[in-house]
Amino acid sequence: MIETPAHDELRELLEAAGVEAALVEPLARFGGRVLETNRRFNLTGAKTAAGLAPHIVDSLTVVPFVREPYVDIGSGGGFPAIPVAIATRVRVTMIETTVKKANFLRETLELFGLSGEVIAERAEVADHDERLRGRFASGTARAVSSAPTVAELLLPLIETGGVAILQRRNDEERERQALDDASLMLGGTIESETELGDGRRIVLVRKTGPTQIRFPRRTGIPEKRPLCL
Repeated sequence: MIETPAHDELRELLEAAGVEAALVEPLARFGGRVLETNRRFNLTGAKTAAGLAPHIVDSLTVVPFVREPYVDIGSGGGFPAIPVAIATRVRVTMIETTVKKANFLRETLELFGLSGEVIAERAEVADHDERLRGRFASGTARAVSSAPTVAELLLPLIETGGVAILQRRNDEERERQALDDASLMLGGTIESETELGDGRRIVLVRKTGPTQIRFPRRTGIPEKRPLCL
C-alpha cells in the first residue's frame, strides 16, 4: 500500500495521543488514504493530519462496547467503523447513502483486509430490510443529528439484548430526556453514560424488545421531526 504525504505526521500524532503501538501504523495509513481521497471529493471536513487525528482517536473510544455482528450507519469517510474494524477485526456492516463514499469504504475494506460489507442506502430504507433489521449485537452512528434521531435510525437494526452506542457532545438536558423517552418508544432503554472529557460522552442504549415496524419513519422525517424533542 502506497504511503501518502500525511502518513508520517499522522503516525506521530497517533503515537502522541497514546494509541496502542500495534494500531498506529494501519490507522495512519487509513488516515492518509482519507486525506488523499478528500482531495478528489469530500469525505470529511478534516483536511489536514492534525485535523483528522482526533477523529481517529475518538473512533477508538467505542471499541470497548462493540460486539459482533456490528453495524455503523452514516459511515461517511469510515468513522468510527474503519478504525473499530482495524482495532478489533470484527466484521462490520456500513450503511452509507452517498455512492462515492460507499465505494471508498468498499475499497478500504479490501485494501486493509477487513471483513464486512457496505450498503449504499438510506438508513430509513435499510432499517426495513429483513436481512438487516434486528440482526446486530452492537451499532454506532457518529452523527451530528439529534440523539432521538440517531436512536430512531439505529435501534431498529439492533437485536434484543444488543446495544446502540451513541457518541454525543454537549447535548442539553432537554435532548437527554428526549433520548430517554424516544428509546422507550423504540424498544430500548438508556443503560449508561461514559464521560470522555471536553463535553464528549458515550451513551449506551440497550435494546430490551423489538422496535415497532413503523420505525424508522419515512426518509427524512426522523431528522426533520425528532421523536420526543
